[in-house]
Amino acid sequence: MLVLAVGRVRLLGAAAAARHTLLPRLYSAAAAAVAPANSPAPAPPPPRPLPQLTEQDHVRLNKQRNIGVSAHIDSGKTTLTERILYYTGRIREIHEVRGRDAVGAKMDSMELEREKGITIQSAATFCDWSAASPITGEKEAYAINIIDTPGHVDFTIEVERALRVLDGAVLVLCAVSGVQSQTITVDRQMRRYNVPRISFVNKMDRAGANPWRVIDQIRHKLRMPAAAVQVPIGVESDLKGVVDLIRWKAIYNEGVKGIDVVESDEIPASVLELATQKRAELIEQLAEVDDEMTDLFLAEEEITTEHLVCAIRRATINLKFTPVFMGSAIKNTGVQPMLDGVCAFLPNPAEKEVTAIDLTQPASAPQVPLAPAGIAPLVGLAFKLEEGRYGQLTYMRVYQGSLRKGSVIYNARTGKKVKVPRLVRMHSNDMEDIEEIGPGEICAIFGVECSSGDTFTDGTTNVSMSSMFVPEPVISLSIKPTGVESPNFSRALNRFQKEDPTFRVHIDSESQETIISGMGELHLEIYVERMKREYNVACTTSKPRVAFRETITQRAEFNYTHKKQTGGAGQFGRVIGYIEPMEKDEDTGKDIAFENWVSGGNIPAGYIPACEKGFMDALEKGTLSGHGVAGCRFVLQDGAAHAVDSSELAFRLASIGAFREAYHKAKPVILEPIMTVEVVAPVEFQGAVIGGLNQRRGSIVDTDVRDEEFTVTAEVSLSDMFGYSSQLRGMTQGKGEFSMEYTRHSPVMPNIQKDMIDAYRKSLEKK
Repeated sequence: MLVLAVGRVRLLGAAAAARHTLLPRLYSAAAAAVAPANSPAPAPPPPRPLPQLTEQDHVRLNKQRNIGVSAHIDSGKTTLTERILYYTGRIREIHEVRGRDAVGAKMDSMELEREKGITIQSAATFCDWSAASPITGEKEAYAINIIDTPGHVDFTIEVERALRVLDGAVLVLCAVSGVQSQTITVDRQMRRYNVPRISFVNKMDRAGANPWRVIDQIRHKLRMPAAAVQVPIGVESDLKGVVDLIRWKAIYNEGVKGIDVVESDEIPASVLELATQKRAELIEQLAEVDDEMTDLFLAEEEITTEHLVCAIRRATINLKFTPVFMGSAIKNTGVQPMLDGVCAFLPNPAEKEVTAIDLTQPASAPQVPLAPAGIAPLVGLAFKLEEGRYGQLTYMRVYQGSLRKGSVIYNARTGKKVKVPRLVRMHSNDMEDIEEIGPGEICAIFGVECSSGDTFTDGTTNVSMSSMFVPEPVISLSIKPTGVESPNFSRALNRFQKEDPTFRVHIDSESQETIISGMGELHLEIYVERMKREYNVACTTSKPRVAFRETITQRAEFNYTHKKQTGGAGQFGRVIGYIEPMEKDEDTGKDIAFENWVSGGNIPAGYIPACEKGFMDALEKGTLSGHGVAGCRFVLQDGAAHAVDSSELAFRLASIGAFREAYHKAKPVILEPIMTVEVVAPVEFQGAVIGGLNQRRGSIVDTDVRDEEFTVTAEVSLSDMFGYSSQLRGMTQGKGEFSMEYTRHSPVMPNIQKDMIDAYRKSLEKK
C-alpha cells in the first residue's frame, strides 16, 4: 500500500512540476494575444512559483486530517467527540456531557459548559487512529486534529472560525430530528469555506429514528447529493451494528463501551434485501455526480470496492456528495467505522486548495496559491484567541512552512516582529509542549500579541490570509457593575471583545451607559456570568435592546452648501451628488459605500476623505429613531471650494448636512431584525404553539409532523421574541424547545414606525 502511495506522490509531483513549467508560457501567450499590434504590451507580473512538496511532505500529509465536528444544538457532537478520544486512546474513561459523576465531557472544559450541558467555546484536540483501508482492509496510522464546535446559534463565530481553518468536517444529524435550523446554518458556513463533509446520523437508538428521512432532507433541504454507505442492523432499542455497503461486511461493537470492532462477512437476513437496495442507490447517486462512475454505470460494468471508494472520495472532496454514516455515540455504536470514513474520504492538507492575498499587488489582483511544503516560507493564520493561565493563548493553523519554538515571526498586518516563547498542541484545556510544528498542522502559541484573523510569516514573504466572515450583533444590553466599579470590569470586557469578534462594547453618547452587543440573549448572559465567576465582578443589566436600523428606499439628490462666516477665515464647502439604496455585498457583507465621481478638481483631492468621514458620521444616527443607518450609497459628483475658507472640517460638515437634507427625500424606513424560529414539541401542543407564534406576529414558514413530535419553523421579529422561552415551557408542560437565528432586517409595521418616531422626538425634546 505504501508503494502505491509513494507512486501516487511521484505522479503528483510530476504533474505539479509540469503545471508550473506551463504557467509562464500561458502568461506570455495570453499577453501576446491581448497586446495591440504596434504597441509594446506591459509585462504581466511573474507568477509566484508554488513551493514543491517533497516526497517526505506527501507521505506525512497523506496521513494527516484536520476535521471539525459541527451540528445543530443537542445532536450529540461533544458525545461523539468523547467516543473518538476514547477509542483513539486520548482519554481513559468516557464521561457524559451531563453525567452523574460531575466530571463532564473532556471537550467541555468550562464550568459553565458542564453546568448547562452545552458547548460554548470550540475546543481543539489531536489523536492518532489506525484506520482500516476500505479497499484492502489493512490498518494505516493517521494523525487527526479535531475541533469540537458549539451548536447554539449564539456562538456561531466559534463554528465560523473553526471551519475557516479546517480541511474537512463531520456533519452530525439527529436520526429523529434530522436537518434543523442550525444544520442549515452550518451547511452554509461549510460552503462558504469550501469544506467537504461526511455526515453521521447519530441517535439511531432513539424511538422514531429514521435515517432514510434524514438522508432525503440532506438532499432536499441542504441541496447536497447524499447516500448511505451503511445500513443499520436493527433500529431504536434493537440497534446492534451496521452493514458496510462498500466492503459488504456486517460490523458490530463489542467489549467494554464498544471498544472492540467485530466484522463479519455474513449479512443478517433481516437487512440483506435493504442493504442490496441501498448499495444500488449509492451507486446511482455517485453516477450522477462522478464522471468515471457514470461511464461504468452506463456501460453496466461491475462496480468494484475500489471503484466505489475512489468515486466517493473524489465526489466528497469536490463538494458534490456526502457519504452518510450512522450509529449511536451514546450507545457506542458505529463510531469507529465513521472514523475510518474520515481518513478514507476527507482530504488531507495537500488536497485542499488554499490561497492568500499578495500584499505587494493591488487589491484586485488574483490571490496566490499556497502549498503545505515544509521548506516553504512560513504562513500561518491566528484564528482564535483565549486568555490562558500563562497569558494570551493564540490558536494557529500553519498553512505553509514550519514553526519552531524560539523562532522569530512577523505579523503581516502590523509588521511587528515577535519571538515564539512557547509552542503547544492543545487537548481541550490541557496542553503538550512541542519544539516544532509542520505545515497543515494546528497548534497554539503563548506570549504573542495579535488579533483574531492575523497572518504570521517568517518575514521572507508578503502574503496575508483572507479574514473570516463575522456576523453583525442583533441584541444589546446596558451593563454596569454592582457596587464600586473595579478595574476588572473593563479588563473583562476588553478580553471578551478580543476573543469574540461578535461581542461588541461601546459607551452610549447620550446616556453614558456601557452597552454590550451580541448574537442573542444566551450569548450576553454567558458573558455576564463569566464576568462574575472569572473576574469577581457582579453586574446588573437592563432590558434587552433590539438592534433596529434605518435605511432609505429611493434615490435622492443633494446640492448643499455649508457656509459660516465669523471674524477671520470662515467655513465654506459645497457638495453635489445623490444617495441611493444599496444591497448587501455577499462577499464582503458591506451595505454602505462612498463613491467619489468628482472630476476637474472642483473639490480638492485632500478634502475627499473629509467628505467620506462626514458621510460615515451621519450614518451613526438616523433622524427617524436615532438608530444607525444601513443600506446606503453616497455618490459625490461635484462641488465647490474656497481658496481661503475651505477646510477639512467645512467639507465634513457639508457632507453631514447634505446627507440629512437628502435623507428625508429618500423615504427612510426603520428596519428590525427578523429571526428564523424553530420550535420542536409533542404533537398534542401543535395548536397552542402555532397560536403563540401568531400572537407574536410570526409568519409560519414550514411544519413537519412525525410520530409523536412536530417541528414548526416561523419568521418572527426579535422584539417580539423576548420572554418566549418561559411561555413555551408553560404551554408545552416543559416539553417544548426552540432555537432562533438571525435571518435579515425588514421594515417595521407603519404603526410601530410612527410610535418609534414619536418616542424619539419626545426624548429629544426632553433633552
